[in-house]
Amino acid sequence: MPMSTSSVAARAASADRADAPIMLELVDEDGATIGTAEKLSAHRAPGQLHRAFSVFLFDAEGRMLLQRRALGKYHSPGVWSNTCCGHPYPGEEPFAAAARRVAEELGTAPDLMRAAGTVRYHHRDPDSELVEQEYNHLFVGMGRGDLKPDPEEIAETVFADPARLEQMMAQHTFSVWFPTVLDAVRPAVRELVGGSW
Repeated sequence: MPMSTSSVAARAASADRADAPIMLELVDEDGATIGTAEKLSAHRAPGQLHRAFSVFLFDAEGRMLLQRRALGKYHSPGVWSNTCCGHPYPGEEPFAAAARRVAEELGTAPDLMRAAGTVRYHHRDPDSELVEQEYNHLFVGMGRGDLKPDPEEIAETVFADPARLEQMMAQHTFSVWFPTVLDAVRPAVRELVGGSW
């Protein structure tokens, strides 16, 4: 049974303390919750299937907001990826978690954000050897307001149209999950912004 809003907030506040482990929600192949696991242990090989989310925000010109992950992150530091991604706290709705992390990482709020399906994948990061075995909830929306990226999370941001994204993917390293989530979210992106996505 989902936790109450106050319980989720209390769990989030607790997890933000440096001495508190961050817990993830383990799921089965259908996305049903089956337990919890500490974040790092869930990403150690062979990995445990857990709930995650990926957000894709766009500007008024239909360009996708990309971020380069901060160099200090323990997982996939310095690589490019989608607007925002992460994990709901146990009992937290994926939509609420996605909106929360956009605010925490980018200092802004998404506009017209909506669910865009799910995708399940199993990828190993070649540098850290950590495993992404995720049941990922996808969201698309529009960005609004000035961005205020948290430097502990994000090294830089850029808005890219399809041609710019293709060029960047040929020249830079992207997260191992990015091609999978991008392919899965394309139909929703085309509905939202059209263009050549």
